[in-house]
Amino acid sequence: MGRFAPLGLLLLAGCSFAPPYVQPPLPVPDSFSTTSASDGSIARIGWRDFFRDPELQGLIGEALVHNRDIRIAAGRVEEARANYRIQGSALYPQVDAVAAGNRGRTPAGLSLIGRPVTASQYQALLSAGWEIDFWGRLRNLKEAAVQQFLSTEESRRAVATSLIAQVATGYLLEREYEERIALARDTVTTRDKSLWIMRRRYEVGSGSKLEMTQAQLLLAQAKTALEALIQDQAVNRNALALLVGHPVEFRPGPLRLAETDSNRELPAGLPSDLLINRPDIVAAEHRLRAANANIGAARAAFFPNINLTGTFGTASNELDGLFGDGSLSWNFSPTITLPIFNAGRNAASLDAAEARRNVAVAEYEQVIQQAFRDVSDALVQRRQLIAQIASTRDMVAALRERARLAQLRFDNGRSAYLEVLDAQRDLFDTQQSLIQLRRGYYASGVALYAALGGGFADDATFAPPSPAPSPSPSPSVEEDQPR
Repeated sequence: MGRFAPLGLLLLAGCSFAPPYVQPPLPVPDSFSTTSASDGSIARIGWRDFFRDPELQGLIGEALVHNRDIRIAAGRVEEARANYRIQGSALYPQVDAVAAGNRGRTPAGLSLIGRPVTASQYQALLSAGWEIDFWGRLRNLKEAAVQQFLSTEESRRAVATSLIAQVATGYLLEREYEERIALARDTVTTRDKSLWIMRRRYEVGSGSKLEMTQAQLLLAQAKTALEALIQDQAVNRNALALLVGHPVEFRPGPLRLAETDSNRELPAGLPSDLLINRPDIVAAEHRLRAANANIGAARAAFFPNINLTGTFGTASNELDGLFGDGSLSWNFSPTITLPIFNAGRNAASLDAAEARRNVAVAEYEQVIQQAFRDVSDALVQRRQLIAQIASTRDMVAALRERARLAQLRFDNGRSAYLEVLDAQRDLFDTQQSLIQLRRGYYASGVALYAALGGGFADDATFAPPSPAPSPSPSPSVEEDQPR
């Protein structure tokens, strides 16, 4: 039987009490209700191809370098990397060099020879210790640490994906404010001319003071709207400066949100694609795997713990004899510790590990459900905004004609100036709404990109390191970038 003992030890060394990992089933439908099933997804396209505007690409690139949230996330990744290295080191023997000296006096009452003794002892040793991981406790703890590291890496990707979406949304808002401010300034100029005409008509007696007052009101409304837009633009630029990491300057762009017509299809793929494309889902799965490994470590605590410790070196009662002949010293101390009674601590630890695994399963399913909702919301918004934009364009055309006819009727003395006032006010408000709807349409594409988890296909900037099996490939998306 003795010849089979080493084989038995090898088999024991391969034990692990971690339950086999089983990926929970998808808690969502097999397809998105607002789109046809497709194998393609914009999540597989990198952000540089998704956003084609060079100025926007520059802003995103600077944000990924300078944003403080990215730096915090990167710091957490490095912390998790160090933690798994710490945990992995427990699998190997620990060797230390020890130098010690001791001198003391033993009183006569405690001395074996009945008189006081003063003695010295000096040692120079190598001390080694090793916990033999028969039951897989240390391996499971290391696996849990590795999975936590990979989870923080995916969380960094999630922060980066969110950051890209925020920068793109802020950029679209900047272009919206730029166009709405230009429209408001043109309106102020036009209404200022109208006020001058109405004042001249009043001065020569061909117009009433009421009509002049109404023109003043119309001009004041346009000026108030202009100042509010300038304020909102400044607030948005401050938000972009925080995201990018420094103040941002913009060139006047050719983007015309009210006139651009780009209804390109953005395929969302299948809900199952989210499992590999969306970083927060991948991170949640790594946390679930870590919780699973911790169960194995908690189960192993019920079994004997085997430690091998020893020292080897030299010892002497005189410092100058430390390395002399006959000073060799060594010690070997194997220990086996079997838990017998600890007031249910090990059982409670196992219960806690299983409870944390159940929580991780629920969190994993919750993240998937939230991702499904995010994608569905973006698809619904995109579809409905197309219809709203079409009807609002018709409204603008009709209101423009109404304003022209109202002005003609007033010039010919067939109606009051109130008709012109209402027509111009409604036209201005609807033109502003059309720009907002167009910006909302493009923003829905950005929201779809973020919901699908895109941004980093074939991008080494956020490629995960490989301390263990690498996580699933990172996502990437494509947008119908307005020009």
